[in-house]
Amino acid sequence: MQPRTDLLITGGPIWTGRLEQPWVEALAVRDGKVAAAGPLREVREVSAPRAETFELRGRAVIPAFHDAHCHPIGGGLQQRSCDLEGARTPGECQERIRAYLAAHPDVEWVLGKGWSMELFARGTPERQLLDQVTGERPAYLINRDGHSAWVNSAALRLAGIEATTPDPQHGRIERTEGGDPQGTLHEGAMELVGRLAPTTTDAERLAALRQAQAHLHGLGIAGWQDAMVDPKTEAAYTALAQAGDLSARVRLALWWEREQGLEQVEELDHRRRRLAELGLDGGSVKIMLDGVMETFTAALLDPYLTLPGGPPPGQLGHLFLDPESATAATSALHRQGFQVHFHAIGDRAVRVALDAVARASREGGRDLRHHVAHIQLVHPADLHRFHELKVVANMQPFWACHEPQMDEMTIPFLGAERSLHQYPFRDLAHSGAVLAGGSDWPVSTANPLEEIAVATTRRAPWDRDRGVSSPPAFLPEQVLPLATALSAFTAGSAYVNHLEHVTGTLEAGKAADLVVLAQDPFSIPLDRLPEARVEITMVDGRVVFHRDGA
Repeated sequence: MQPRTDLLITGGPIWTGRLEQPWVEALAVRDGKVAAAGPLREVREVSAPRAETFELRGRAVIPAFHDAHCHPIGGGLQQRSCDLEGARTPGECQERIRAYLAAHPDVEWVLGKGWSMELFARGTPERQLLDQVTGERPAYLINRDGHSAWVNSAALRLAGIEATTPDPQHGRIERTEGGDPQGTLHEGAMELVGRLAPTTTDAERLAALRQAQAHLHGLGIAGWQDAMVDPKTEAAYTALAQAGDLSARVRLALWWEREQGLEQVEELDHRRRRLAELGLDGGSVKIMLDGVMETFTAALLDPYLTLPGGPPPGQLGHLFLDPESATAATSALHRQGFQVHFHAIGDRAVRVALDAVARASREGGRDLRHHVAHIQLVHPADLHRFHELKVVANMQPFWACHEPQMDEMTIPFLGAERSLHQYPFRDLAHSGAVLAGGSDWPVSTANPLEEIAVATTRRAPWDRDRGVSSPPAFLPEQVLPLATALSAFTAGSAYVNHLEHVTGTLEAGKAADLVVLAQDPFSIPLDRLPEARVEITMVDGRVVFHRDGA
């Protein structure tokens, strides 16, 4: 990292993120903090005598982004393995696997991630497609949302999975009409093969975290909440921090083991205290309540519709913790001063999360900022409860658009009326809920500008690449104003990490966490927001990323 430099920034639009003073002419940075923000003449008066003037030359400054829900080590590992992100056909997946094997001829297993369900019939790729390119090397390839795995025949044989193998608890083995394993494993069934695959080493995990931090800084991200932290993930952060190389503001959401009970709270508290001694924040706990819509594992209040290729009649999805256990866990964590970070996609899971917080809150109104991530389907009766219970709505907007997984694998099985309640971001904002922005990277892009483009248009960002000039917006009544969406990915995510007094807006006394963009995002069409691109990222007044030539 470069040393702190006292700066006077001017010569372009500066958006502070503050309601009282959203735009200023100049910004002074001293000792890593914002010394002043306002008219150039006033800011110049308080600048350090030898402050360097940084002329924006029309470029724009905004507060640095914060990601309220991501998996950086997973993202770094995906970039370093067989990466199928963005592949558009089964054939392209095969070509990427061939290229990976050509570059890594000695690997015993083919490991990777990122394939999209809509590329395959019913969202479930067959083992034979993998067999054609992997031969007898076992293959284990996780899809982009992390809830399904594509495996080949060699992997199935190693795991002893055959027609008579029962589905494990909280999981499903996809099968052919004859009952044989087809090649896709969902949720808990993934571990049948995953536990046999080579384990990631500590060194590989640390290298992945370094790569991920650089990637996220390059997208203007100054901090994040890691949404799934086990002891091995924890060790990577510890190593990076002890080396003096952790340049981001990070909160770690320690993983709640659903096979265990309340006895784990004591160990979680011990881990939190140990992290605090190293200057790391382990004050959140992640509870996974359900799966995802596309595999019919998101927990619903009413059954999925029964259609060809869909679930059996009466299917409500899966709650990984029953309501009583979720409530007991939330109350125990609340008493211990932990923030609870829920994964909840279906409307039943969202309600269970809110009910659990309501019960826990009766034991004391502590400012813990419990939050519900994903919020894909929210029953209208529950919208107001986010504000009433002070639960943060942790949104990942990139999939709130018409795209194959939505149009072919979700809407038909929810039905037209229920589909109207998906990703209700504007309704939540109007109800008074605090919105925080996250990516779920590597499930989707980590680029906040791409996420915000969807939040403000409800249109797929790749439609332009496909020559679709005027794609239909998905529930356009739920679009967010640009300032609201930007605030969710800056001040909102800083708030959920208890950092609103430190970062998230540009004002005197706060850290100089800022981003220089190539263009003013308020002056270009919303669907072109990614073109504003990040040129410089600063954390605590230090440059942690700069684009060549910036």
